[in-house]
Amino acid sequence: MSVEPVDSDLPNEAGPARQAVRIQAYSRDGFIVRDDTLAVERALEIHVAGAEPLITMRTPGADIELTAGLMHGEGVIRSREDIVYLRAAPGEADVIRLMLKPEARARLDRVERNTLATSACGVCGKPSFSPPTPSETRADTSAPARIAPELLLALPDRLRAAQGVFESTGGIHAAGLFDARGELLSIREDVGRHNALDKLIGAALLADRLPLSDGIVMLSGRASYELLQKSIMAGAAVVCAVSAPSSYAVALAEQFGVTLVGFLRGDRFNVYTRAERIAGAD
Repeated sequence: MSVEPVDSDLPNEAGPARQAVRIQAYSRDGFIVRDDTLAVERALEIHVAGAEPLITMRTPGADIELTAGLMHGEGVIRSREDIVYLRAAPGEADVIRLMLKPEARARLDRVERNTLATSACGVCGKPSFSPPTPSETRADTSAPARIAPELLLALPDRLRAAQGVFESTGGIHAAGLFDARGELLSIREDVGRHNALDKLIGAALLADRLPLSDGIVMLSGRASYELLQKSIMAGAAVVCAVSAPSSYAVALAEQFGVTLVGFLRGDRFNVYTRAERIAGAD
């Protein structure tokens, strides 16, 4: 299998994830002209050998990981061994080339998907709502060990402190993977919250670190159905979100034995499912 080196976790200030613009900013004192920084959003073409290209909007950076994570979330790639090659196209900006082994290529043929995916919603644009089903194996209720509430409360600030692109743009999502001690293992950012998680999971897949059963997945926004589905496909046992979960996400977390934490901010949080993994909870 051939996989080119992936992009760094956090693109630098001169990298492709940010764009400087001149704006007029209004306050009570009137307008002033100043510089601002935007999170970049561009189309990425994923060319799978023998298939129609997939186009997804994303923030440039970690494109190889994004491709691996997206294909994993769709149930196409299950491990590194499914990949013949995965690399940026020489001389073609914003193009990734992927070749799959026959078994994975057959799974791709069964995925009903339009040619456009958006950074706003991984389900939007599909001709039908038929997401891949995670394994019926439920998450290991013993991993990770019971987590202290104080450890969970520290995660949002630790995630935000590592968000280099958010710090300068204020317009980007993040997904982070923490260990049972609350140490940040990996973080990915993108204008699309689904893309950020795909990049995180793709990095773990390419490093042979799946499943994520001994870690904590932290989301910078809300916990939607599809983010839970992707996390479950990656074997996560604990998923935390700064904002609210949807009813479908809660139902999925309960079905597959995942501890789902929402509204994790300041000095509070809600545990929606499998509270036995949190110390002090019934």
